[in-house]
Amino acid sequence: MQQKSEFAKDCRASVIPCLRYRDALAAIAWLCRAFGFEKNAVYMGEGTVVAHAQLTFGNGMVMLGSVENGSAYSKLMAQPDEIGGRETQSACLIVNDADAVYATAKAAGAEMVMDIADMEYGGRAFTCRDPEGHLWSIGTYDPWEVPA
Repeated sequence: MQQKSEFAKDCRASVIPCLRYRDALAAIAWLCRAFGFEKNAVYMGEGTVVAHAQLTFGNGMVMLGSVENGSAYSKLMAQPDEIGGRETQSACLIVNDADAVYATAKAAGAEMVMDIADMEYGGRAFTCRDPEGHLWSIGTYDPWEVPA
């Protein structure tokens, strides 16, 4: 039986990845087109600066903003191209049909870094980079399902 942390809020998703983009408006459009995210909220700063945005995917969400949006948090983040294309974390999307998302992501220009394949632990998955180099793992494996 799963135990809940005493600190976790009882809400839809209590862990939400946050990303920064140089062109956050283009990233929002790309994530919606390539992966099927939906805009939940976009709060603009001056000009084309995205102060904060929320995109939903099923019962999950990512939050994002412009690299330089005037916040103290901006100074804590580095973009993949500033650190040799490497990441210290990545987002994972659980989907019904990995092949369908692979096709839309590829058509949208995603760089495939791990091609679609059946996984040893179950499910089918691939890993790609978005236009600004962030890594996304996408697959059908549901870690919440209890193995038989």
